[in-house]
Amino acid sequence: MTAYGFHASHEQVPPADLLAAVVRAEGAGFTAAMCSDHFSPWSVRQGESGFAWSWLGAALQATDRIPFGVVNAPGQRYHPAIVAQAIGSLAAMYPGRFWAALGSGEASNEHITGDRWPRKDVRNARLRECVDIIRALLRGEEVSHDGLVTVDRARLWTRPETVPPLVGAACSEATARWCAEWADGLITVNAPRETLRRIVDAYRSAGGVGELRLQVHLSWAPDLETAQELAHDQWRTNVHGPPASWDLDSAEVFDSVSEHVSPDRVAESVNISDDLGRHAAWLQEYADLGFDTVMLHHVGKEQSAFIDAFGAKVLPQLDVTRPPAAVAEGVR
Repeated sequence: MTAYGFHASHEQVPPADLLAAVVRAEGAGFTAAMCSDHFSPWSVRQGESGFAWSWLGAALQATDRIPFGVVNAPGQRYHPAIVAQAIGSLAAMYPGRFWAALGSGEASNEHITGDRWPRKDVRNARLRECVDIIRALLRGEEVSHDGLVTVDRARLWTRPETVPPLVGAACSEATARWCAEWADGLITVNAPRETLRRIVDAYRSAGGVGELRLQVHLSWAPDLETAQELAHDQWRTNVHGPPASWDLDSAEVFDSVSEHVSPDRVAESVNISDDLGRHAAWLQEYADLGFDTVMLHHVGKEQSAFIDAFGAKVLPQLDVTRPPAAVAEGVR
């Protein structure tokens, strides 16, 4: 059975509104949650960029039992020791309810340090160093490291009893295969079924362990035209795959290169329909591919109508698992 969660998009919705939304989502039957961790939105029209880690503390306290995750990029904007401290504190306060996905990041968030934006192979190598540093700190070791990142005698004094899952973030077969070397699970984003099947197979065949998670971008409204319009308004900047999505460095540049993106192009990246049954069928297809958790991201700014409609009409059509307060996963 698959858990269906709520994705909190800090780039689009003020943090106080997102807090209310995730509480509403739990009440509506969503059984998991996650959020983005950006310094900049993808578009000026999105217009928000709340701080994920302070929001996560509030969201975990405001909800009763659902697990939360975040996608984070250590190594430039965040020193890995600070990421380890943030993970350790949340996991200590909310045992079994927190996981973190680690990725190599995007220039739009990382350029703020003024440091050079590295090549993808260098970013991957830096991420791998950060993963090892974070794991060692969460195990209670004192860490010194000289490499693509530098650590001097760091030690976490507040740690959880159990190290939470550190999940790999991947959008390609090659990255999924690489994540299998170090990750406690995998998260990816919606794509054509065969693409997702290949990503899952690449991770599992390379020995990848843990849960498979999927973030799904969708747009729903009571009428199709409204659903199409809000998807085009809010998410046309997000249709660009790598390396553009990695290397463009501001919301203004994303808006400029997306000026002529058509609604049909957006529909290739976002599940758009006014038919709740169609949305349920899409979600069941993802579950059938083997995803343990599917995170639903309604790309509109207003979340309440989506939460209520999916809670009442979509989730009851699916095989939904309700995780206990503490979620056990094998970690490395």
